[in-house]
Amino acid sequence: MARKKTITRDQILKAAYEVVATEGFTRFTARNIAAKMKCSTQPIYLEFKNMDDLKNALINQIYDYLATEVFLVERRGDVIVDLTLNYIGFANKEKGLYRALYLEEYGGGDSMQKFSFDLFVKTVKKDPKYQDLTEVELKSLHTGVWIVATGLAALMSSGILHPTEDQIAKLMTETAENIIRRETPIDISYKTF
Repeated sequence: MARKKTITRDQILKAAYEVVATEGFTRFTARNIAAKMKCSTQPIYLEFKNMDDLKNALINQIYDYLATEVFLVERRGDVIVDLTLNYIGFANKEKGLYRALYLEEYGGGDSMQKFSFDLFVKTVKKDPKYQDLTEVELKSLHTGVWIVATGLAALMSSGILHPTEDQIAKLMTETAENIIRRETPIDISYKTF
């Protein structure tokens, strides 16, 4: 008679999420995840082909979470302001996960960058104010907004700045308007996908 599984795929993903959210991807090992569940590494390898398979499943779960519960929450009715407030809120509320996904070398990396860019473009293009922007203009808008939002997120999460939501909204509105008015798009190189 075959033994019944006592540790499920969802439990493994939950433990993997906790490891990444508290310790980052540098501690994303089968041993650390198993320790979080107080078991051997065997259940992990029964559910996942290898650690890359587990990491991909976890990243996809995180993408779903970010796309449905974090970044697209309407707060002010302005798509750029809402995306920014949600991004900054995420960085401040879930500091470890934010750092692991966006700042660590071993984090989401290129796939996180692509996810963020694609979600930004898809969301922004729904707004009549931005729907006719070219791909170059959208990339320029994303780059400028992302740089300012990441700067705010870093400064706020470290306790250096304490702007109000109104101040952030005003800054991001002005940032987006200034980028769109530019004759030449912002062309700062970063990893492409």
